[in-house]
Amino acid sequence: MDVGPKRDLLGDLANAIRNRTDIVFGLYHSMYEWFHPLYLEDKQNGFQTQYFPNMKTLPELKEIVENYKPSVIWSDGDWEASDTYWNSTGFLAWLYNESPVKDTVVVNDRWGNGIPCRHGGFYTCSDHYNPGHLVTHKWENCFTIDKDSWGFRRTAKLDDYITIQELLKELITTVSTGGNVLINVGPTSFGKIAPIFEERLRQMGSWLKVNGEAIYSSIPWKYQNDTINSNVWYTSSKDKQYVYACLLVWSKDTTEIMLGAPISSGSTRVTLLGSDVGPLKWHSVSASGGIIIDVSNIKTYSLASDWAWVFKLESVSGSELITKKRKKYYNDN
Repeated sequence: MDVGPKRDLLGDLANAIRNRTDIVFGLYHSMYEWFHPLYLEDKQNGFQTQYFPNMKTLPELKEIVENYKPSVIWSDGDWEASDTYWNSTGFLAWLYNESPVKDTVVVNDRWGNGIPCRHGGFYTCSDHYNPGHLVTHKWENCFTIDKDSWGFRRTAKLDDYITIQELLKELITTVSTGGNVLINVGPTSFGKIAPIFEERLRQMGSWLKVNGEAIYSSIPWKYQNDTINSNVWYTSSKDKQYVYACLLVWSKDTTEIMLGAPISSGSTRVTLLGSDVGPLKWHSVSASGGIIIDVSNIKTYSLASDWAWVFKLESVSGSELITKKRKKYYNDN
């Protein structure tokens, strides 16, 4: 606090988050600094010396844990050197056994070359990681609204930003396959959020206000992507009473939507979130499964959602021929 604004900005942020919101407080930390002389010396020595982690990285990590008590440590900047150079296991042993957050903290998987997607409280694997299938270990898809940058770019063009349709596709497919979403926007040098970022976040917020029950507190269903309609991804309520079929593309003038995965029953009920039409008519595709939903009475322009639509299915099941990965996920959750 001897330089700059002469106040503890990180402490101010931690206090504001904890006192004014119900958001869990976490911190990003970069293991390396590209141009730090100690790091460059270690690098020149083939990482056989550890001047930088011993004098900078590890003391700094312990300081932020002891002073700010984050519930999440999102590590990064690790990839040029091994976990033994960073002494990651030494720090993590202290973190989980002796630190003031040992009972509450979670960490990601960026603790040294070769560690991502192999070890960590939750996997991030790589930026924009979205495998498109069920992953049984906790994982996160971290991506940017600016396709090419984690920061703010004054020279960016409109096409450089993902559309709200692309953002919702990332959100839906990630949650459907058991992941968490981390969405980045780069503030300006004045600490402001650019209007294009604000618009995307507000659009996502308006969509979640209507369709949030298919996302918040949901779990993956027996199927993630539909067996017939590739534009449909599924989630389930935790009590497994409801299945949510998230439709990414609604073709113009369509009167029916076919789903291949659900198996209906005599008490199956289908509604559309954000619609006041009420229960929708449907009929089975065959005895082995599949549902055709009648949407002839739905006018898309009158719906509360302009992008991506969620059908709520009650009293349906899916094929019991599920993979070992799915079985493990259900056993663990």
